[in-house]
Amino acid sequence: QVQLVESGGGLVQAGGSLRLSCAASGRTFSNSAMAWFRQAPGKEREFVGAISWSGGSTYADSVAGRFTISRDNIKNTVYLQMNSLKPEDTAVYYCAGGRSGLAYRSESRYDYWGQGTQVTVSS
Repeated sequence: QVQLVESGGGLVQAGGSLRLSCAASGRTFSNSAMAWFRQAPGKEREFVGAISWSGGSTYADSVAGRFTISRDNIKNTVYLQMNSLKPEDTAVYYCAGGRSGLAYRSESRYDYWGQGTQVTVSS
């Protein structure tokens, strides 16, 4: 059974940093793209960033320059480093794994999902 488990969420003041982790089990994702999405209260889930099998990354405009995705294929883990956090970054953050190695922005390209971790940024 494939599982993605996020960790690292929490409460942080505006301007602070957090690093989210997503540990995968049941399947290796070394040849697959991994992504982060988020869902704020009352809003639809939205794309945050994705990393391809080769390490290339793409980000939503709202987080570009502040967030960085990385991966450790030996640990089968992907990370989201979030710096200069803003109150509008408050959301549940989800990790997703795809079958393809390409870093797509669409949810439909990802077949495996974690349960999410809450990130709250206070002003």
